[in-house]
Amino acid sequence: METLLEAYGEAAVLFAFGGFVGLIFGAAAYRSEFCLRAATIEVANGQFGKRLSIWLVAFCAAVFGVQSAIAMDWLAVTDARQIANIGSLSGAIIGGLMFGVGMVLARGCASRLLVLSATGNLRAIITGLVLTIVAQASLTGILSPLRLTLSGLWSVSGGSARDILAIIGLNATGAASIATACLVGSLIFAVRSNVSKLKIISAGIVGLAVALGWVGTYQIGQASFEIVSVSSVTFSGPSSDTLMALVSSQNVPLGFGLGLIPGVAIGSASVAILTGGFHIARFGQDTPMEKYLIGACLMGFGSMLAGGCAVGAGMSGGAIFSLTAWVAVGCMWIGAMLTHLLLRPALTARITA
Repeated sequence: METLLEAYGEAAVLFAFGGFVGLIFGAAAYRSEFCLRAATIEVANGQFGKRLSIWLVAFCAAVFGVQSAIAMDWLAVTDARQIANIGSLSGAIIGGLMFGVGMVLARGCASRLLVLSATGNLRAIITGLVLTIVAQASLTGILSPLRLTLSGLWSVSGGSARDILAIIGLNATGAASIATACLVGSLIFAVRSNVSKLKIISAGIVGLAVALGWVGTYQIGQASFEIVSVSSVTFSGPSSDTLMALVSSQNVPLGFGLGLIPGVAIGSASVAILTGGFHIARFGQDTPMEKYLIGACLMGFGSMLAGGCAVGAGMSGGAIFSLTAWVAVGCMWIGAMLTHLLLRPALTARITA
């Protein structure tokens, strides 16, 4: 690692590593059909089957991988922003609910939209671009004052106050043991739900890619003389950074997030092309653009307010047991399920008409 850092520098190594993790995540996410929105809709319909089992396998694999790495001293997350920085419970609640609503309206979260964009889905491309622009406006632009106001309603100190394991008095070894049992349970659930072996394995790889991101950035930081932020897979922030870098500077600053986004796109596109899944999808009568755009706006603002998207907060933040991340993903579930239940009568009427 030291040799690579000396030869190419921290930024280039992080960029390459981000691309590698992105390739794995994108290919596995496409192959497994990993999607939080699909899981929430399934549960809202009173069904506990394939979509839920795929999400559970991915989530449990992420927690298992991260907590096992911490227990073996391969990783430490005390300096991760989801733990160390001051957090916002009001942001997690409001932003999570907004993201969940938007996820249903746009038929996918930030990660799913990126995966679909790379397979020729024009709806996902437009929706993802709007989501990214709104996210940037929420971070540093015109929507930033509103985000800061809502975030300040209920804050929580960084450190142990934001670490669920510290709050309940459980160490990483205990968390890894519980995660192992949950992972085994989710695998059994997936098999009984008639999910194919390939999809189950792919879902597990999605979760392990999240763990790989945490471990890799930590190890790079340990070997580097420069300060390297410990982080993992997330999409709203890196997508916004990538877009702004491309449109506002000739010299694009390299980093993990900047490598992650094209990596995911290349990974999902490659598998789609090889398996015959690449095709053009446009807006139509049953997929009205205005619905997608409203959803994109809600997700863009919601993700910045909640501290991450369905993967950034729900998977990466959840795997390190960040309090605000767990609150955010819980609210994403609630927002998505309630939105689907409210829209279901209209959808049923349209189908039967």
